Amino acid sequence: MSTQSASFPDLLETIEFDDRAARLIELLSSGGDARITLDPVSGLNKYFSAPYPRQTLAYASSTANDMSAAAFMHLLSLGDVEQREYSAWLNDLRCRIRCAYELPDDVEVVFAPSGTDLEYVALAAVLGKAGQGIHNILLGADEVGSGCIHSAHGRYFANETALGIATEVGSEVAGLEAVTMADVPVRCEQGQACTSQAIATAIAQQIDLAIMAGRHALVHVVHGSKTGLILPEMDDLDQLLARYGEKVQFVIDACQARITAEAVREYLDREAIVFLTGSKFMGGPPFNGFALVPHSLAAEAASLPAGFAQIFRSAEFPANWAGRACLPNSANIPLALRLEASVFELERFQKLGMKQITRIIGAFCRAVSSEILDPLGLALVKPYPPGESEEAREHPIEMRTLATVDVSNLPESNNFEDAQALHKKMALGGLRLGQPVKSVRIEGGWGGTLRIGLSMPQFSNWAELDDATLQAALVSDMRSIADQLNGTA
Repeated sequence: MSTQSASFPDLLETIEFDDRAARLIELLSSGGDARITLDPVSGLNKYFSAPYPRQTLAYASSTANDMSAAAFMHLLSLGDVEQREYSAWLNDLRCRIRCAYELPDDVEVVFAPSGTDLEYVALAAVLGKAGQGIHNILLGADEVGSGCIHSAHGRYFANETALGIATEVGSEVAGLEAVTMADVPVRCEQGQACTSQAIATAIAQQIDLAIMAGRHALVHVVHGSKTGLILPEMDDLDQLLARYGEKVQFVIDACQARITAEAVREYLDREAIVFLTGSKFMGGPPFNGFALVPHSLAAEAASLPAGFAQIFRSAEFPANWAGRACLPNSANIPLALRLEASVFELERFQKLGMKQITRIIGAFCRAVSSEILDPLGLALVKPYPPGESEEAREHPIEMRTLATVDVSNLPESNNFEDAQALHKKMALGGLRLGQPVKSVRIEGGWGGTLRIGLSMPQFSNWAELDDATLQAALVSDMRSIADQLNGTA
């Protein structure tokens, strides 16, 4: 049984809180920017999550996970990791990631302390490709991480980096001064998802502007956004590639990690960069991420910007990346631990067949409908444009492992700000859901939403349950959520 510390009041009772566990938690909550810091009273970070197993009901994978007991015990089993050789550890993780997604050995993997930091990697990959700089075309600022607006612009997004270096939010990263940015909305003013064709048209307009200005176009594709969107679709991406060729570089924002290995490979076959984080659907502890970069793109990249020496360590970039030697040759063992836990969950999940995954998704969707939507008279925010419901069946992992619920007709969560307050209240009370997203219009502003998301550890834990036991477990959990929403808990 646990001998709990007052600093971690809801540590899972089956975890023995000894010196090893305490040190592991300390490591897992360091080596990042200020968002990773744990509150000394609650033991939680700013997203109300923690890098240890908790006694809480959590369907919050769209925002940030708590660690599974299995991943925590896996890290404990590694023994004394603080003397591990950082570069060798990351190289081993690179091999395991390629194996998990069945990728060629020459696909490069760049590690970052958060998904927000990954934006710098894409900028570095196309640096110097056009005389006047880079035009970064971001899709749906409200559907990606809030800090990405700064990092995608080549600017610092926090007051300190993972190297512990003080910075100023919004100030330029040295070497990335020639970056302009455009935001293409992925939802219309009424909150409905735009069509892929409409998004592709808007992207083309921005690429044309970039070319006229003598800039290289860097285009984001959203694959599994905060509400499950995939925009633009592969056919439209292919048309843009055929039209613009080497004048454009695509980067796939799959930071939610709600993406199949097949889709990852399809994007890489098109020479696109793929962003993934381990702390969302993958189920690892916050904060960690990695970019999959086609070998040819990494090999041809210009030397890394001088400012990267304040953000990254040399081992986090592949050995053949120009300018890597100018980065600090130090170690971030906490980041390696977080990545280790995330890859552990990825490997467990990838062993499950699609039949098993689809079975669990079906049980989840039925329970959400029978226990939350129907009794409370609520509706889902659609992760596809009007009239294209077939998209959800074609992309079950992306669109059906995450339910964005419109709660704007409930008294306590009528508007976006009320939903934020309810989310915090629920989280501090032991029920964690995904943060509200601005995707429902009401008179005078944005309505309230909450997100109910599955994670890879849940799939791994439920895989051995028979159909009846699985459905009963999900019904019980969704009923608990409904009671909280209805104010009857």
